[in-house]
Amino acid sequence: MTQNIHSTAYIASDVVLGDNLIVGPFAVIESGAVLGANCQVGAHAVVHGYVKMGEGNILHPHAVLGGLPQDTGFKAETESWLIIGDNNHFREGFTAHRASIEHAETHIGSGCYFMNNSHVAHDCHVGDKTIFANNVAIGGHVEVGNNVFMGGAAVVHQFCRIGSYAIVQGMTALSMDVIPYMLIGGKPIKHYRLNTVGLRRAGITGDRYNVLSSAFRLLKNRKTLDALEETTEIKYLKDWLAVKSKRGTHGFVGISL
Repeated sequence: MTQNIHSTAYIASDVVLGDNLIVGPFAVIESGAVLGANCQVGAHAVVHGYVKMGEGNILHPHAVLGGLPQDTGFKAETESWLIIGDNNHFREGFTAHRASIEHAETHIGSGCYFMNNSHVAHDCHVGDKTIFANNVAIGGHVEVGNNVFMGGAAVVHQFCRIGSYAIVQGMTALSMDVIPYMLIGGKPIKHYRLNTVGLRRAGITGDRYNVLSSAFRLLKNRKTLDALEETTEIKYLKDWLAVKSKRGTHGFVGISL
């Protein structure tokens, strides 16, 4: 095992550390934390207890993982977790809190990029390859899918869902769900069109894109999707729509497909 740990860093004796770890000056890794191989913990970054992360994660200076939920009724002795996948980037000032419910998890997937001062609250679930721009903040129990882009300073109310491949305009304040594959923003907030750039980058083009376009025309007119070819994207969309929303869904006013 090779480690590069600065002499001023504090690491509790029971922390589980993978190979090839880099820990910078004055970083703190508290009792009970688990870090996989090839992780980097920058200067003054903090990994609290009840954090389990996979391999290749990079914490920039002053990032803080696994803090107590911002819930006035939470008791610090509650056993709950922040679970993180592999190869995520957490830039300066990022924060993520562990869950507020006994034995529950806040979950962050793999391959995500969280920019300066963004925040993931307690009991949230964030999928893979999702990007939070600077100052994005999501409230408790929010679900964010895969390959989502959250524009700068966007904020999300508790219990909202943001479907995979959606893009949220910067400065948007979401209080309802965001349908997968869509671009959303404006005042009032509305779904404008398919996230064409994101879908193209993900290889969802040609017939696959055309089927999605047909799906949203049907949804706009309050018709079912039953007649459409059930591509991978349509199956996910149907499954997502089948889950009862706790917040409702932003409307289709002004939608252009």
